[in-house]
Amino acid sequence: MNEEQRLASQQVNQPKTKNEPEKDYSKYFEKVFTAPSLKDAKKRGKEEIKYHKDFDIAEEFAGMGVGRTFYIRTYGCQMNEHDTEVMAGIFMQLGYTATDIIEEADIVLLNTCAIRENAENKVFGELGFLLKYKRKNPEMLIGVCGCMSQEESVVNKILKTYPHVDMVFGTHNIHRLPNILKEAYMSKEMVIEVWSKEGDVIENLPKSRNGSIKAWVNIMYGCDKFCTYCIVPYTRGKERSRRPEEIIQEVRELAAAGYKEIMLLGQNVNAYGKDFEDINYRLGDLMDELRKIDIPRIRFTTSHPRDFDDQLIEVLAKGGNLVEHIHLPVQSGSNEVLKIMARKYTREHFLGLVDKIKAAIPGVTLTTDIIVGYPNETEEQFEETLSLYREVGFEMAFTYIYSPREGTPAAKMVDNVPEDVKKERLHRLNAVVQEYSRKALADLEGEIVEVLVEGTSKRREDVLAGYTRKNRLVNFSAPKELIGQLVKVKVVEATSYSLRGEFIEVVKNEKVDAK
Repeated sequence: MNEEQRLASQQVNQPKTKNEPEKDYSKYFEKVFTAPSLKDAKKRGKEEIKYHKDFDIAEEFAGMGVGRTFYIRTYGCQMNEHDTEVMAGIFMQLGYTATDIIEEADIVLLNTCAIRENAENKVFGELGFLLKYKRKNPEMLIGVCGCMSQEESVVNKILKTYPHVDMVFGTHNIHRLPNILKEAYMSKEMVIEVWSKEGDVIENLPKSRNGSIKAWVNIMYGCDKFCTYCIVPYTRGKERSRRPEEIIQEVRELAAAGYKEIMLLGQNVNAYGKDFEDINYRLGDLMDELRKIDIPRIRFTTSHPRDFDDQLIEVLAKGGNLVEHIHLPVQSGSNEVLKIMARKYTREHFLGLVDKIKAAIPGVTLTTDIIVGYPNETEEQFEETLSLYREVGFEMAFTYIYSPREGTPAAKMVDNVPEDVKKERLHRLNAVVQEYSRKALADLEGEIVEVLVEGTSKRREDVLAGYTRKNRLVNFSAPKELIGQLVKVKVVEATSYSLRGEFIEVVKNEKVDAK
């Protein structure tokens, strides 16, 4: 362990009684945490990132988990879900067994999300709930990992309020889970290992994938955009890309294993390759190679309008296994609000990009993210967002009320839009979202669509459910033997957010034409 890692894994004494004077925890954060700083983060250098070809578990950890169980609860985005798959893979290599029953687990991990205050509050609520299990089973280890752990204020709160937590680690050092577990077993004190340094890129991490039909493939980490509302550049670090040969090999292996759909992941996925110094290779180049692999569907998320270049559009227009659905977050339709958000594009630029995409990919489905009630947002500016939504004709959107995140520039702004106004605007926006979603789905009535069957409906075990290439949910009656296959379904009814159909037949030839 080097000096930085040693400092990062200092063990912190827990408060003993309510009457004990409150401790000063600041000394534990020297070289361990860096409070979010826009100025410091923009000075990121490239020399800090190391690329590790192979991950392996040291012999000293062999058999650590034999006879023990683990439980991971995941909050937030697909990146967090994929991190959970990696941690589950490490647990299993250590000999642990997964359990779905939290009170029976020997280790409970909360993989957290920091993007909104509500997500953090859920985690703190869960930590309080877990105390009763800890009292019943003092040997249970409770851990907090993920994006929340990268925030100094969060770790301070855990130290002061939740002394039953045994370990805290962040997003940059998941590969050190065996080391962290060993320290937690040996120590009676809370083990904290949070690196303020950027994460390295580590290949061949084990994964226990959630299912055998669809798979996530991480192609890059971090974000350098520094939108004023967003904590991600601080919790996930700077942009760093995996080498293309490693990604291509992983996708080939998934195709050989029978997976039908791949989702390429990145906090800013279409910035892929910008950090390469030895090759000129971007997301368009990667997609052009992946489309030649015999796997039915390939998607990617989440993209930023600033990095959506013409080459990528040209490659996506080739079709084949590259689906005609693009998630393109706009956040606001007002130039003034976009400027305050530091999105660094205008309404006109965004609409021009949409025009290019629609011209190149006829019938493309566009979805988006929108924030309402941003500091200083006026009624007129909100109306500009509604008009942009209608002009683009998005088929779906994730909509949110602005939530300040400590440490971001926006958190220092006066949050001067009343809460009742925020809620009213969200309600009006959602009405438009529902209107356009309902229309897009209604246009499919009578059409035959290709559906990847993922399982049974959440409401009925005798109904199958799956998604089209354009990510539309379809429910239909058919034998469960069809789960995992591509089938043709005739749409008979559209609701606000899903379709009901009749099974026709299995897609006979799943081989992709990559011409």
